[in-house]
Amino acid sequence: MAEPVPVVTIDGPSGSGKGTVAAEVARRLGWRILDSGALYRLVGLAARRAGVDFADAEALARLAAGLPVRFDDGRIFLDGEEVTLAIRTETAGNDASRVAALPEVRQALLRWQRDYARPPGLVADGRDMGTVVFPRAPVKIFLDASARERARRRYKQLKEQGIDVNLSDLVAEIEERDRRDRNRSVAPLRPAEDALVIDSTDLSVEEVVEQVLQAVRRKLPAAGAGER
Repeated sequence: MAEPVPVVTIDGPSGSGKGTVAAEVARRLGWRILDSGALYRLVGLAARRAGVDFADAEALARLAAGLPVRFDDGRIFLDGEEVTLAIRTETAGNDASRVAALPEVRQALLRWQRDYARPPGLVADGRDMGTVVFPRAPVKIFLDASARERARRRYKQLKEQGIDVNLSDLVAEIEERDRRDRNRSVAPLRPAEDALVIDSTDLSVEEVVEQVLQAVRRKLPAAGAGER
């Protein structure tokens, strides 16, 4: 019987830095990475482009099950068109939160996500990686930060992309998204019972990465020994 593939889950709210941390941890370990949030953003974008009603759970689930998506060296393609930047807008983020609240969509994407767990290992980031998708993962992280700090980071990122944005509006949008994600009936945003909770408000990316890698070394010493 094959040994289970080691998985590190990194969950947290929007803007907590989980994507950046997950990418660096995966690079250091030489593992695959799953950006589960991108999948929900892709479903939202595909639905908006196809004119699918966001209240039609069955139609959204069918869309999710047959999503014509391709990931290629950091770039994301939807039906052959690159949408790497298109899925990172605030609209795409809000659409993702809306479709992620639907059990039918989450079920349609569940197997898709679990199939990512292949040797030598997987770092999976999202909102329910440790609680629903990979509940037996040996290393679970919940990364958090204050809403204002998360908004500030997003503000800086958007400004660097030349996008005009209001910080107060971002704070309000993030708080609303938090409320929706934490209170949804299916797979609400919360730490797994055995997760290591890290508040990144006053930490650098490198400090958070080191805390995650320390957890990997404790729980998966063989994986930690192969760090790059």
